[in-house]
Parts: sequence; C-alpha cells; structure tokens
Amino acid sequence: MFENLSERLSGVFDRLTKQGALSEDDVATALREVRVALLEADVSLAVARDFV
Repeated sequence: MFENLSERLSGVFDRLTKQGALSEDDVATALREVRVALLEADVSLAVARDFV
C-alpha cells in the first residue's frame, strides 16, 4: 500500500518539477491526483483534504 502511494506521489511531483513554469491548472491537476492517490490508499477523506 505505501509503496504504491509513494510511487504515485513521486510521479505527480516529478511531472511538476519537469514542467518549469506552472499554471494554476497544473497545480490543481496535481492536487487532484494527490487527493485521489491518498483516497485509493485508504486514507480518510478528512485527512486527504487537510493534506491537500
């Protein structure tokens, strides 16, 4: 479970760092991916919202 979550979060942050300049849409997409990854790892919705 933690390995998959770690890989998903690493992928999100890798994509962000490779883009250079970020738009608000890029950040919103990344945050949505982080939230989904947390929820799929059985993190509670309240914790996922607080984290994001």
